[in-house]
Amino acid sequence: MGHLHRLIAFDLDGTLIDSRRDLADSANQLITELGGQLLSEDAIGRMVGEGAALLVRRALEASGMGERPHVLDRFLEIYDARLLNHTRLYDGIADVIQRAREQATLTVLTNKPAAPSERILAALGIRELFDEVVGGDGAYPRKPNPDALRAMMRSAGATTKETLLVGDSEIDLATARNAGVKSCLVSYGFGFRQELRSQLSTPDARIADDMRELSRVIADFCGPSANVRPLRATEGTR
Repeated sequence: MGHLHRLIAFDLDGTLIDSRRDLADSANQLITELGGQLLSEDAIGRMVGEGAALLVRRALEASGMGERPHVLDRFLEIYDARLLNHTRLYDGIADVIQRAREQATLTVLTNKPAAPSERILAALGIRELFDEVVGGDGAYPRKPNPDALRAMMRSAGATTKETLLVGDSEIDLATARNAGVKSCLVSYGFGFRQELRSQLSTPDARIADDMRELSRVIADFCGPSANVRPLRATEGTR
């Protein structure tokens, strides 16, 4: 565990992991079973971020079907079977979080259900780097509600000035603002929209286009005394 009074909370999909293909394949399998029109991987990726129920609703509407009752459980069943077919860590993210852990308490805050989140993190070999994983089906409302993040802050003993939320979407930016904490959005994530750049020009709202920039943002957040070593050029591309 790193600095007990400094917290960095990471989003999961589109921030730590590239899970877009497995999510898209699962949604399209459900659509096929229901007789709808298949969607592109990119289109489904833009629907991710606010929980499985909303993803399913959006996918069915986009495929020409209205809401269907009792389909969420089927989607989760399909996704559970595909969970790790193509999902991978973004290149260089393991190096970033290993260094960050030396200087801060690290957590994962995701709208994905907790069980598949835990399974993915464990399978990809990084679960032990996080002190807590909170999913969207737990005791707290989903992002952008800040309650889960505030609970993490209390647990870590971190103030708003000592908390950074790293994500890839407008939902993550809104969560950080609702909690009154610093944020960094990664533009490599599939939830990122270019129009968000205009909202990321303040010291409390940063943007990272690659792992080296993310490492620098974290080093700036931790402060000069923290001695967080930025990634070398080759470390962010493994």
